[in-house]
Amino acid sequence: MNSSKAFSEVIESSLQGWLSQCWQWNQFPAFGSLLCIKTKKRTLFGIVHQIKTGSMDPVRYPFAYKKTHEELMQEQPQIFEFLKTTYSCLTIGYQEKSKIYYLVAPEPPAIHSFVEPIEKDLARQFFANQNFLPLLFGLSGQIFNLDELLLALLKQQQSLAILSEDKIKDFVDAFSLMSANDYRRTKLFVQRIQQIL
Repeated sequence: MNSSKAFSEVIESSLQGWLSQCWQWNQFPAFGSLLCIKTKKRTLFGIVHQIKTGSMDPVRYPFAYKKTHEELMQEQPQIFEFLKTTYSCLTIGYQEKSKIYYLVAPEPPAIHSFVEPIEKDLARQFFANQNFLPLLFGLSGQIFNLDELLLALLKQQQSLAILSEDKIKDFVDAFSLMSANDYRRTKLFVQRIQQIL
C-alpha cells in the first residue's frame, strides 16, 4: 500500500475504535497494522485487530464453485463486484500539536473519515516506547486473541525496520507487567517472538 494514500473509510465509530470499509475488497491492511486518521484537530492511531470479507448484498451470498480464483476471475468476474472487506481498529493513541498521547482520543473519528497507513517516521515516533500497551490490555475483551495481535504488531514493527533488541526487551518487560507477571504466559510469548523474528 502507498503510505501516503488513503484506502478505506470509517463506517462505524466509537471512542474505543472504528470499523472501516476498504474501497477495493481485495486491498486491505494486515492484521496488527498501525493505521491513522488525520483530522483538523489531531491524528488518530489505530491497530487492526479484525478483518472480514463477505457479500454486500444478502441475496448474493458467495458459495463454492470448485474453481480457482483465477478461473473465476476469467469466467465470472461479476461475482467479485458484490464483495466487500471491512476491518476493525482499536484506538491506541493520537497526535495533537506534534505531541503523541497514548490515550483514548477525546472524540471518535467522524463517519466517512479516510484511513491510511502510517508514515514510517511517525511510526518510529509512536513505537518509541510501549505506552500503548495498557490501552490494548484494557481493551483485550474486544480482541479475539491479544497475544496474537501483539506478535503481529511486532512483525509490523520489524517490517518497518524499527524493531531492535532493546525494543523487544522493553516490549517483553511491559508485557510481563501488564500480564501480572504471569511467568508461563511471558515465557511462551518470548519463545514465540524468537520464532517469528
